Amino acid sequence: MTATIAPLFVLASASPARLATLRNAGLDPQVVVSGVDEEQVVGLAPADLALRLAEMKCAAVAPSVTAGALVLGCDSVLELDGEPLGKPGVPEEAIRRWQAMRGRSGVLHTGHSLRIAGTDEVVSALASTVVHFADPSDEEIAAYVATGEPLHVAGAFTVDGLGGCFVTGIEGDHHNVVGVSLPLLRELTAALGRRWTDLWVR
Repeated sequence: MTATIAPLFVLASASPARLATLRNAGLDPQVVVSGVDEEQVVGLAPADLALRLAEMKCAAVAPSVTAGALVLGCDSVLELDGEPLGKPGVPEEAIRRWQAMRGRSGVLHTGHSLRIAGTDEVVSALASTVVHFADPSDEEIAAYVATGEPLHVAGAFTVDGLGGCFVTGIEGDHHNVVGVSLPLLRELTAALGRRWTDLWVR
């Protein structure tokens, strides 16, 4: 029996959480990191920032991959008090973030941009999920930051890792908080005339 070969799917992101989510959903993405400097885009509202960066990542990778492949660019931004919180980068900033976030709620925005490589066919959309945070002590925050996990993720937390114990609830798509909304991605795939189930590797 001949195995079904799924159309090539390219993830324009270095995020291991996004890759794991897509693999668990039945896809086998090729990873091509965009190299887009996220710090170059300033002055946008959090939701607009996430969508713009996703579009830039997708556009940067698409010319370098096989024509006809689906290329996905994503970017996540946590909105707190109307301000965008991306990756903190350094421990001091991660601690400040958590001291501001604890006991409160934020909105995790993830921009998605999906393109058929070699064409002008592209669709983009935003998924937003409300995240409710626990009230960890200063000692717990310091211990979490010391693991290094929150330094390189949007909002300085994960829901699928060590940070999950500090998330008390989610309103919306859980996978969006991990980094990619599977229901939204299915809709974008359909908008480009492709079937999501054809992307499953069987």
